[in-house]
Order: sequence, then C-alpha cells, then structure tokens
Amino acid sequence: MLSRRVGERIFFPGICAYVKVLSVKGNTVRPSIQAPQDVRILREELRDREHAEIRIDDGPSSASCE
Repeated sequence: MLSRRVGERIFFPGICAYVKVLSVKGNTVRPSIQAPQDVRILREELRDREHAEIRIDDGPSSASCE
C-alpha cells in the first residue's frame, strides 16, 4: 500500500512516468498522469474489456500484465 497526499507524485522510472494526486473528495481521487506519448494508459475496466475482446478474436494469449 502506498499513500500520497494532494500535490504529491509517484514516479515510475522504467517508463519515465508520474502520477500526481490532484484532489481527494470522499472516496474519489482525481489523478494526473504524465507519461511519454508511446506509453499506453488505460483504466482497468477498459483493459479488461479489451483483453476479453482479444481473447475472443485471437484465442488464448500468452501476454499478461497482472
């Protein structure tokens, strides 16, 4: 578990990306993501939907990002 306050960032050196906490209201966190253009960023539910579509279209995949 990693905690951050509003205005603080998390750096991912392997992909040269940052996630910054812009605001927190109740159970909702508003993040800002800075990453190179070639880094693909998806919300988890979109990744899961896309992964399911790939499995249906192409059969089982050995690629995993868990």
